[in-house]
Amino acid sequence: MTTTRSGRPALTRPDGTPLRVLVVDDDPDLAEVLTGALRYEGWEVRAAGDGASALAAARELLPDAVVLDVLLPDTDGFAVLRRLHAVQPDVCVLFLTARDAVEDRIAGITAGGDDYVTKPFSLEEVIARLRGLLRRAGMARQLEEGPRLVVGDLVMDEEAREVTRAGELIELSPTEFELLRFLMRNPRRVLSKAQILDRVWSYDFGGQAHVVELYISYLRKKVDAGRAPMIHTVRGAGYLLKPALA
Repeated sequence: MTTTRSGRPALTRPDGTPLRVLVVDDDPDLAEVLTGALRYEGWEVRAAGDGASALAAARELLPDAVVLDVLLPDTDGFAVLRRLHAVQPDVCVLFLTARDAVEDRIAGITAGGDDYVTKPFSLEEVIARLRGLLRRAGMARQLEEGPRLVVGDLVMDEEAREVTRAGELIELSPTEFELLRFLMRNPRRVLSKAQILDRVWSYDFGGQAHVVELYISYLRKKVDAGRAPMIHTVRGAGYLLKPALA
């Protein structure tokens, strides 16, 4: 089993790259401590001290998770979350709050937050909450799982070039396999037709971008047929793959 320097099982993104986390807190000392602890997990971490810089950093980093303080000097964390969700609807958010009122907890969940920790808190608690959120969201895997991509009940063995959903083998053509691999390496992220053409077909089809629609329809018939859908169309933006709703 591959472990972090802290001794916990190492977590990465499904494609094996480091998880990306944005820490947003106006206390520079606390932000530094949090950033250091998360980097100790092997993750790519960036910090911001206010709402404006947090949104700018999020556009560059495209984080898998955000540790977000409720009280910021230029706005509040709920407003930041609403703007984050406009860009990344499925980003995991862990709120930090100095207040323990039930109203604040309800406000955080209503705003779209996934969990919250009340100050003062332990670093171990923050890390444990984040690891749990990322794994439940299908954004992380443990390194001991081997050369596999896992999103919900969809599993791809890249070396064997086998794909299963809920344990059932799915037969794919080489192009379908590469398209699904690109989607699974970017779970919950909207991918444009241009991005898909460039990555899967390696060149621009120009006016023939409909080939992406065609192969997406092929994948849906094989991956989603008779099951809760995982492949979704975001009108005017592209396509995304995410775990099916239970």
